[in-house]
Amino acid sequence: MEFKDDCLKLENQLCFPLYVASKEVIRRYRPLLEELDLTYTQYITMMVLWQEKSISVKDLGTRLFLDSGTLTPLLKSLEAKGFISRCRSTQDERLLVVSITDLGMALKNKALSIPQKMASCVNLSEDE
Repeated sequence: MEFKDDCLKLENQLCFPLYVASKEVIRRYRPLLEELDLTYTQYITMMVLWQEKSISVKDLGTRLFLDSGTLTPLLKSLEAKGFISRCRSTQDERLLVVSITDLGMALKNKALSIPQKMASCVNLSEDE
């Protein structure tokens, strides 16, 4: 099978517009999340914890598609801010469990307006 050089042009790559769109969406989140003292990855971590209340680091990484090298410093930062706590599982000491704190739950109320604010800056209908 013969390939043409055109297949390697940046404008012909499916991944590039997706990459650019992802960066743009995260850039638009930044000022909203700065008010909460969160980065985007911290925000999506908090979203999981607002829902689950407690989850193993392994399951959290799987859910967020993050490896431990990214997740560990992120969780340390959230813990230093008082939003989460980390401790060993009582059922299996090999597992590290992340739990949301009262301060972390209180942050949820401040974050409730973010999805609506983001929807207003993206020129798509709710169905799109």
